[in-house]
Amino acid sequence: MYRYEVIVYWSDEDEAYIAEVPELPGCMADGATYEEAIKNAQMVIAEWIEAAQELQREIPKPKGKLAFA
Repeated sequence: MYRYEVIVYWSDEDEAYIAEVPELPGCMADGATYEEAIKNAQMVIAEWIEAAQELQREIPKPKGKLAFA
């Protein structure tokens, strides 16, 4: 399991839970349930990291909880 922060919220527009990974630009998933969105986010994180490695791009280290001012 990856240790990146995942923000999950309900989207009326998509009629699904959306899971965003703020530390990995563009990395997000969805699911019919909260749990499914988290599970799908873990798969998408793995795919994001794999693609970044193939493109020789830097992979951010998980920072944990983000602070907003």
